[in-house]
Amino acid sequence: MDLSGFAVFDFSEGIPYFSVTSNGVTFNRAVTLKLGTPAFVRLLINESTRQVALQVCDESTPKAVAFYKPKTNGVLSVRWNAQDLVATFKRLMESDLQHGFRVNGELVENGLMVFDLNTAKTLV
Repeated sequence: MDLSGFAVFDFSEGIPYFSVTSNGVTFNRAVTLKLGTPAFVRLLINESTRQVALQVCDESTPKAVAFYKPKTNGVLSVRWNAQDLVATFKRLMESDLQHGFRVNGELVENGLMVFDLNTAKTLV
């Protein structure tokens, strides 16, 4: 059988998501792996549709922010604690974020993941 066009499914990656609380934003290992462990990304926010996108980019890209840096303990998740980002999510989620939210992501093309805040689930 010709298997061209098929790709091996990677069970180890899992579902990409980020969690947001009043302390910060954490992208899980699946986000990091599905984006290809990028050193830099741009965070894009569409306030009218309540969507967030992570776009892989170069360090020289305007508004690029450091994303994944290899750690000696092998942890692949990424955490951002910027309070201006937390404040933006508080406004977008219309919440004080004391319980936090989990927002699943979808890799829409290589190097671009989109998260829909309208589908956010409360952390318990």
